[in-house]
Amino acid sequence: MKLTTDNLQEMLNGRFEYSLLKELAEVGQFKRVPVGSYLIRPGEYIRSVPFIIRGSVKIMRPDQEGREALLYYLGGQDACAMSLTCCLGSKRSEITAVVEEETELIAIPVEKVDEWLCRYSTWKQFVFQTYQKRFDNLLMTIDEVIFHKLDERLLTYLHKKVASCQCTVLNITHEEIARDLATSREVISRLLKQLEKDGHIQLMRHKITMLA
Repeated sequence: MKLTTDNLQEMLNGRFEYSLLKELAEVGQFKRVPVGSYLIRPGEYIRSVPFIIRGSVKIMRPDQEGREALLYYLGGQDACAMSLTCCLGSKRSEITAVVEEETELIAIPVEKVDEWLCRYSTWKQFVFQTYQKRFDNLLMTIDEVIFHKLDERLLTYLHKKVASCQCTVLNITHEEIARDLATSREVISRLLKQLEKDGHIQLMRHKITMLA
C-alpha cells in the first residue's frame, strides 16, 4: 500500500502534525508482516524502526546461553524503545522482535528518528512516551519476578497477551509460555491445569481461551 498523508491521518488518528505526516508518507515503507517473522535480531544494526499500526510483536532479550526472556509486547501505534535507543546510539540490537499476530507497520529510516526529534514536537512527545511506557513495562516485569508467585505471573502474562492481540483465544503452546517465563514446560502445564480448574481459562490443543 502506498502511504499518503490522508491515509496516515486516518491510521494514526491525528497523532502527528501534517508536515510530519507528509514526510512520513515520503520516507516510510508500509509492510504487512506474517506471524513468526523476525523484525529485529540480536547483533544486527537496525536500519529502520518499526511503527506498529495493528497486530502484535513480542520483544525478547537473549542471554549468552541462547535462552530468551520476555520484555514486553508491542501493539497498535507502538514503537520499540530498544530499537529507538539503538538508532540514536548507532548500536547493535540486543533484543529479538518477532511477530505474534499478523502485523501492519511502517518502517521508518533510522536517520529520521533523531532528525524528527529536533523538528517535530509531536514526534519528540511520542518518543518520550514510548520510553516511559516501556520503562513502566520493565518495572512491572521486575515486580512480578521478585514479588509474585509463578502462578500469578502466568495469569498476568496471559492477560497481557490477550490485551496485546485484542482477542480471547491464544494460539500458544505450553513450551512457548515456559520459554517466555524462564521455567519448565511441566511446571507451566501444571499451573495451567490449576487455572482451568479455578475457572480462569479453558485449555485446548495449542490454544488457551481466557474466561476471566
